[in-house]
Parts: sequence; C-alpha cells; structure tokens
Amino acid sequence: MTKKLVPTLTLIAALAATALATAQAQTPRAKGAPITAAVVSNYPPLEFKDPASGKLTGFDIELGEALAAKLGTTIKWEETSFDQMMSSLATGRVDIILSGMTDLPARRDAVKFIDYLKTGPQFYTMKDRSAEFPNMLALCGKKVGASRRTSFPEEIAKWSDDNCVKAGKPPIAVTGTDGSADARTQLRQGRLDAAVQGGETMPYIMGQEANTYVTVGKAFTFQYVGLAIGKKDDALAAELSDAMTKMLADGSYAKIAAKWGLTDYTVPKLIVDSKD
Repeated sequence: MTKKLVPTLTLIAALAATALATAQAQTPRAKGAPITAAVVSNYPPLEFKDPASGKLTGFDIELGEALAAKLGTTIKWEETSFDQMMSSLATGRVDIILSGMTDLPARRDAVKFIDYLKTGPQFYTMKDRSAEFPNMLALCGKKVGASRRTSFPEEIAKWSDDNCVKAGKPPIAVTGTDGSADARTQLRQGRLDAAVQGGETMPYIMGQEANTYVTVGKAFTFQYVGLAIGKKDDALAAELSDAMTKMLADGSYAKIAAKWGLTDYTVPKLIVDSKD
C-alpha cells in the first residue's frame, strides 16, 4: 500500500508545483510597476560587470533602462544562469529576459520576442595562427569551440556538414564550452584551434584584447537577438513594443548602439518574432 501511495503523492506534489508556477506566471504585472529582467552578466558588450565598479553595464543594460524610462518605470536586474532564464520567466520570477538571447523558432512556443539586434555566429582564432586559417574551409578537421548554452555548437556542426563533409574534407570537431570566456581561455591555451561567438561581440572583444584574435571569414548564418516576454503577457508586450518603436523613431536606440560599437547590427524597425 505504501509503495502505491509514494508515486501518487509525488504526482500530487508535482501537479501542485505546476499549478503554482502557472498561477505565478499568469499574475498580471501592475501597470507602472518596475520590470524585473533576467540577465547573465558574461556577454560583453551586451551585458557584463564593470571591472572598476562591479556594476552591471553594457548595451542590453542601457537599452532596458531606456525602455523602462519610456514606460515611466524602472527595471530591476535579476542575475541568473542562462539555463534558468526560461524557467524564471515561466514561473513569474522575472517579467522579461534581456540578455543577448537569440530569437529561435523553438523558443517561440514559450515566449514572444521583440528583436533588437542582428547577429550571426563568427569563427575566430588566435592572431598568431591566422596563416593557418586563410578561409573558413581551413577549419575542417579542426577543433572549434562555442558556448554549449547557445545554438552555436549545432550551427557549427551544420556548417561543417554543408561545407566540409560535402567537399570530402574531415568534419569540424565541435566542442561545447562553459561560455564565450571559457572558449577564449581554451583558445589561448591551445586546446581549441578556433572558436565561435556572435559577430556583434567581436569588435568589443578585439578592442579589449588588442592584437590577440582575428576573425575567419564572415558570419555564416543570420539571426536576431530578442527581448523575451511570456507568450500570454500581451499587455507588457504591447507596452514594450510601443517603447521600442519610440526609441527607434527618436534616435535614442541608435545612440546607445553607437556607444557600444553595434551600429552595424541594429534593426531598422520594430520586429516581433522575426516575422516583420
């Protein structure tokens, strides 16, 4: 009898937890209340900790604060891991995700995206090895790393299949890393031959570590980075869309992008779920 009750109680507890999470996620945010945003502070120049002050800074941080100001409110940053961002939004612990998240079709089942930057995975290597990699095909058979929390490892593998394998060359050995900083560390240590991260981050990284890295070829696919909102949170989505439209029109969005060297990656108009 006891053996039958344990799974039943476990199921009841799981259902209760699910119901609570759903109730939290569906609780409407009061108009004008502060907006809580999930952020992972390790992706400069979008979001990172200022070395001098230890405070959050970057393009996403300034964009979020400017959007909140347009709505007559403030934004509260909730630091978390990349793996926990979606669950934080689903359970209502945060109102939005603003942390360099790629707008992928698979994610749109759970969230709505307001896209605010263009992006594309970019191969790069150490400058002192640039002669080894005059073009992207030179990466075939080499060890290339990218953050396993992103879609980049899958995109590297796809590029390898479409280019290396079809050309009769050995495939790229894709390595998932603990983030872009870890990929750069492994690259400097010689454990990787090359790495991949969003092209929009490369000018900043290369500026911070002068004469250290070189890009290989161009970004090999095209995507958008989006601010994520709960799928059913239509009111907040409408508010933020309106604020973004105003920032596009008055030039404040372009000004923030220019400050962080992202002018080439800006969007020209409001884009929701990469459909517009």
